[in-house]
Amino acid sequence: MNTRTEALIGKFAMDILKERKVFIFGVGGVGGFVAEALARSGVGTIAMADFDDIEESNLNRQIMSLSTNVGRNKAEAMAGRIRAINEDIVVKFLPEKIDANMLKFLKIESYDYVIDCVDDVAAKTAIIKHARENKIPAISCMGTGNKLHPEMLKVSDIKDTKGCPLAKAVRKSLRAEGIEEGVKVVYSEEEPVSAGIEDENGKVKPASAIFVPAAAGILIAAEVFREMAYLND
Repeated sequence: MNTRTEALIGKFAMDILKERKVFIFGVGGVGGFVAEALARSGVGTIAMADFDDIEESNLNRQIMSLSTNVGRNKAEAMAGRIRAINEDIVVKFLPEKIDANMLKFLKIESYDYVIDCVDDVAAKTAIIKHARENKIPAISCMGTGNKLHPEMLKVSDIKDTKGCPLAKAVRKSLRAEGIEEGVKVVYSEEEPVSAGIEDENGKVKPASAIFVPAAAGILIAAEVFREMAYLND
């Protein structure tokens, strides 16, 4: 099924990708597009973790979110979608919330790349720290809500980020763990165009359209794809 990708990067790179294994934490607006792109690009094993279920409010931007999927776990729904794309891909999913304790049991040291697309600062910190301790390449997505301009996204070291409240919070949390640089992230300096929306419990959630989360997911997938297939030289 990957004849056109092979024509672009060659059989040797495709054979490498078939043996590669990635673990995606968070399969929402960003992580779903990461999983989609890597599945269509020949990655052989994709594992995903997300405790959240699909809601109607997700239908505007999340690739696995369909009206027929409302109420299903996001990781489970994305696993089904990947299998429908290519039944030869080894797909694993975990419908659980990730924290430092959970990470110890996942054996992610056997994976070639860790991709963090969760929106919880403590979980992001734990994932980044665990990947670093196990010497696994990792990339982390910062905030994509309340924004409209995908062309402002960039790949950077977290120490160089600015203008992103989530990146600021993660930098502070990582600093407390003794980590100040060497953390690859995708982020945007775009000023928020919305203050978010308040739910029935008084919690403010980011407003969002498909453009920035989807573009962030594709940008992350492209970075991981090139690195794993040795195409960055």
